[in-house]
Amino acid sequence: MRGVLRNLTGLAAVALVVAGCGGDSGGGSDDGELKIAAIFSGPTTDADYNALGLEALKVAEKDGAEVSYSESVAVPDIERVLQEYVADGYDVIWTHGSQFYEATAKIAGQSPDVNFIGEFDGAPEGQPENVWVIDRNFHTVFYPIGTLAANLSKSGKVGYLGGLSLPFSYAEVHAVEQAFEDSGKSVSLNPVWSGDFNDTVKAQQLTTQLLSGGNDVVITSLNLGVVGAFKAVNDTDPGSAWLTVKYTDKSQNGPDHYAATVLYDFTGPLTEILDDIEADTTTGHYVIGFGKGASVEMGDQLPDDVKAAVDEAVAGITDGSIEVELDQAEVK
Repeated sequence: MRGVLRNLTGLAAVALVVAGCGGDSGGGSDDGELKIAAIFSGPTTDADYNALGLEALKVAEKDGAEVSYSESVAVPDIERVLQEYVADGYDVIWTHGSQFYEATAKIAGQSPDVNFIGEFDGAPEGQPENVWVIDRNFHTVFYPIGTLAANLSKSGKVGYLGGLSLPFSYAEVHAVEQAFEDSGKSVSLNPVWSGDFNDTVKAQQLTTQLLSGGNDVVITSLNLGVVGAFKAVNDTDPGSAWLTVKYTDKSQNGPDHYAATVLYDFTGPLTEILDDIEADTTTGHYVIGFGKGASVEMGDQLPDDVKAAVDEAVAGITDGSIEVELDQAEVK
């Protein structure tokens, strides 16, 4: 489904004149207004990953661009949707989700006069000259979550609950394990995957199993499925089990068990890339990190020593004294 956003001036939107988006770097509309299309993997009402994408797109609209988007696009449909936006004359097409990158690069190669923004976990090989890459860098941001879990767990057992067992998820697991090792504490990680980022029932079942196995901290890498994980921990005594979440603050689902959020914001990355495209820089690699689209928010109930350890980890990553390895090897 394609939804078209318009600002208050409707079809007579204030034009954003893009220097360099005509000619070699993009077609542009007849009146010079930048036309941006975004493709989302899920519903933009998810209060999660896709909602964050829509927020970023709305900022571009507020700045004067004409914007359009498609939501809940499945991977088998992505090439068709990309081609439709190319045919409709969009200057910039953004695919929000690493599962779309391969198709994005393919269509970009066929459409040299259009600028594309794709997402990837790491640096892709053979990146086209008209593609910007947003490197989501999940593994780096999960290192402080591993630090948190190592210092918070009393049982020495920590669970990881993911959706699909994809390379980025494996990298998160390995980063958490690196944090465990660096902490010097005797902590083990028990990773499981539900097979669906949004399946609340399966997430609740697996979280219950992890808790029954003695894991008193559960690190989640889910979308709407995290609601089910909270249902499981909410059946335990306050402070006896903790949950971390991803993308947006979901602490309202279980404040007595909420530990932290890996917060993401795509507004800054998208805005900076659009500025670079305006300046006729049509390709690049934007790495999300602390202060550049990512942060860690901790719950008020966490012990002070745990908060301090997390802050130290974030500071170390920021100043370069801690280097988090990108290891996408399959977790056995």
